[in-house]
Amino acid sequence: MDASRQSYDEQAARWNGPAGHAWVDLQGVLNEMFGPIEKLLVDAVSAEHAASVLDVGCGTGSITRAVARRVGTCVGVDISGPMIEEARARAEQEGVPASFVQADAQEYAFEPAAFDAVVSRFGVMFFSDPVRAFANLRSTVKDGAGLRCVVWRGPEENPFMTTAERAAAHFLPELPARRPDQPGQFAFADPERVHHILAESGWSGIGIEPVDVVCTLPEKELVTYFTRLGPLGTVLPDADERTRAEIVEVVRPAFDPFVQGAEVRYTAACWMVSARAATAKLS
Repeated sequence: MDASRQSYDEQAARWNGPAGHAWVDLQGVLNEMFGPIEKLLVDAVSAEHAASVLDVGCGTGSITRAVARRVGTCVGVDISGPMIEEARARAEQEGVPASFVQADAQEYAFEPAAFDAVVSRFGVMFFSDPVRAFANLRSTVKDGAGLRCVVWRGPEENPFMTTAERAAAHFLPELPARRPDQPGQFAFADPERVHHILAESGWSGIGIEPVDVVCTLPEKELVTYFTRLGPLGTVLPDADERTRAEIVEVVRPAFDPFVQGAEVRYTAACWMVSARAATAKLS
């Protein structure tokens, strides 16, 4: 099995398994927590005066629905069946002109020149071959179409995001190490790498600007958050109750620097990535 196929299978298993279901169950908390980032993206894509937008890695569809309300129509694509099912149900319930496709955006045969813009909130860092993926996205937009993505900067600038795994390292030595050159949360931390990926895949006018966004979640949701999401969320379901309780007892105090009364508050250190679909398409 080649590395690209193995990476796809791993991502598909993750997002169609516990991780996907966790995002569905916690979507209210996550959508509220990332609300300021949603506003940044929706405002940015609205300024494009786009009539049709593609939301990549749409998850449960919060961005997709918000964009659709603002511009008229938006299509969300995600590899996760549970999240796409929930996204469709939400859009139907709310009467929003949004539709959804369960697919790998790296490989999916999108209609050529179908969209005026592409948007993504934390949805483009998981491609096994990012150049191929962004070339595929380029093929489905019109010349000059805008791209707006928010991605994470490095782990050293986002201590909140690695607090749980660092605190639990003694208990879970089998936790896989994060590798910046592999698909994952911090895969787009290096702006030079991001610039190279976009330039090689048919995008021009590339901009990569730092954005620091204050995010919050209720303190009462914190234990559920770190036990069901992220690296701990991948291993705790298989841990016995005693080990799980010991890990929670150690990890919860590690978040104390971020707790302010009934609220957890941290700064999300991100890049706002922008680009234009180059007129000369790749052959």
